[in-house]
Amino acid sequence: MATKAKKKTKTSRLTRELLETAHDMHKSGVLTKAARDKITMRHLGVSNIPAAVTAEISGADIKAIREEAKLSQAVFARYLNVTAGYVSQLERGDKHPTGPALVLLNVIRRKGIEAIL
Repeated sequence: MATKAKKKTKTSRLTRELLETAHDMHKSGVLTKAARDKITMRHLGVSNIPAAVTAEISGADIKAIREEAKLSQAVFARYLNVTAGYVSQLERGDKHPTGPALVLLNVIRRKGIEAIL
């Protein structure tokens, strides 16, 4: 079985045009600097997300966060837009949260469940 070699891709023409448009929109005041930077980071593959937003969370921490909010796994899962089974796996340590779930968990840990309601 042959494996595909990862090839280094250059920025596509479409991406360059998008970035130029975002730059021009920011320059003209139509787009905020934060919005322009977000577009730039997303399309250039730059990960400049603060560590507090993506800090790893243990299963015990997730369970403590949920219990402190006095929520069942099903309700907590609904707020995170995941399944109750996934929350169970997170709490047991079988899986580790990633992406939006990880970000939401960190927000809840720092600011409380009210921050996402």
